[in-house]
Amino acid sequence: MLSVELHAHSALSYDGRDPVDLLLEQAAAVGLDALAVTDHDEIDASVEAAERASDYGLVGIVGMEVTCAAGHVLAFGIDERVESGLPFDETLDRIRDQGGIAVVPHPFQKSRHGVAAHITDEQLSGADALEVYNSRLFTGRSNRQAEKFALRNRIPMTAGSDAHISEMVGQAVTEVGADERSADAILSAIRDGRTSVVGKRTPWRVSLRQFGGGAKRRALRALDALR
Repeated sequence: MLSVELHAHSALSYDGRDPVDLLLEQAAAVGLDALAVTDHDEIDASVEAAERASDYGLVGIVGMEVTCAAGHVLAFGIDERVESGLPFDETLDRIRDQGGIAVVPHPFQKSRHGVAAHITDEQLSGADALEVYNSRLFTGRSNRQAEKFALRNRIPMTAGSDAHISEMVGQAVTEVGADERSADAILSAIRDGRTSVVGKRTPWRVSLRQFGGGAKRRALRALDALR
């Protein structure tokens, strides 16, 4: 089994803090096998991280967190940025057209752009996998909803730290029964449902710090854009 971090943000995200080298260092330090950097509507840092991952003894997976019309969708195994603002079904099609897989993160958390409130159960069931453990949830209720939905509809399950600072990389990982140590093998195993999830909740004080830091960075970038 390979331990994989499938949801982490770099400084390229509007609310992320750290460069990719710190994310890679943390992933290696906590014993992960693979890392996907999933910035909001950006891909360049993820490509950089995937190219440099082997220097840290890691498998790099190219990905991003796409903001579609219904909410957030994680795209893995893509080569180019997926356009934001598209309908949910079209977003999944765009990801798959590149040979990638579409994983829906925190689907039942409305406050964090979960898609479930805006699409049908049938549409949600069309994802390649659901993130059923996100370490940045305060009560865990939304995680439980996602797990129940995935089990009921036989959808592969993943976990993610949703780290916006490097220290939180590895808080939640997907254990993947891949046939080999490569990005393609990992994504194929996720698609086939050869996964289990392991994780612990991000401490409240850290979640608040991540939220506060993200809000500050968004405000500063907005001011820079006005200058």
